[in-house]
Amino acid sequence: MAALALGAPLVSGHDPAAQSKVVATRFAPPLSHDGLGDFHLLGTDRLGRDVWSRLVHGARISLGTGLLATVLSVGIGVLVGLAAAVWRGPLGLALLAFTDFMLALPRVVVLLLLAALWAPSGWLVVVVLGLTGWMGVARLVHGEAESLMARPFVRSAEALGQSRARIALRHVLPNAWTPVIVAAALGVGNAITLEAGLSFLGLGVQPPAPSWGGMIASGRDTLVNAPWVAIAPGVALVLVVVAATMVGDALRDHLDRR
Repeated sequence: MAALALGAPLVSGHDPAAQSKVVATRFAPPLSHDGLGDFHLLGTDRLGRDVWSRLVHGARISLGTGLLATVLSVGIGVLVGLAAAVWRGPLGLALLAFTDFMLALPRVVVLLLLAALWAPSGWLVVVVLGLTGWMGVARLVHGEAESLMARPFVRSAEALGQSRARIALRHVLPNAWTPVIVAAALGVGNAITLEAGLSFLGLGVQPPAPSWGGMIASGRDTLVNAPWVAIAPGVALVLVVVAATMVGDALRDHLDRR
C-alpha cells in the first residue's frame, strides 16, 4: 500500500477529482467501462470519479497522516517520559501528573472538540492526533528509563561527572528504543483509523481531496446500489491497520528476544 501511495500518479490512470459527463460515468461497476468507454478497475462513484484512482491517492493522505501523527506523538512521548525519569523531583512529578491527566481525558471527545474549533484540514488532523496520542509512549519510556537509571553503567556515567542531559541522550535513550519502536508501529494503525473517522465525520481532509474516511462517508448512502464505493476504502483501511499491527508484533519479537 505504501508503494501504491508513492506511485499513485503512475498506477491510477485517472484524475481522482475529475468529473466528466456525470450521467454517463456515474456508478459504473468494477471491471467495466463507463458510458464514455473508459475502463474502471474498481468502478466509479456518484460523480463519475474513478474509485481506484481515489483509493491510491487517498492512501497518500491516510498513510502520510498516520505516519506524521505517530512521529509527532512519539517525539512528545519520548521527551516527556525521558525527562520525568531522569530529572526526578518536582519536574518529574509534574510531567507524570500531566500525563495522567491527559490519559484521563476521552481521546475521541478531545479530537472532536479540537477539530471543531478550527477549519478542517490535513495538517490539523496530524497536529490533533499527535497532541492526543503521546501519553502511552511517555509511560512506556518512563518505565524503561527509570529501570535503566538504576543500572551500573548509568551510575558509572554519573561518577564520571557526566551531565543529566548527556546521560539521558547517550546512555538511557538508546537502550529504551525497543518499546518505543513497537508502540510507534502499533500507533500508525490507530492514527490511520482515527483520521478516517474524522474524515468520515467531515472534520478531516476536505473534498475534493480523496481520503479513505471521506470515501466511506460518500458511499454510505449507496451501499445497496453501488457498494463498491464504500467497500473498497473500507477493505484498504482494514488491511493497512492489520498490517501495521503485524509489523509491530514482528518488531517486538525481533528486538526483544525475551
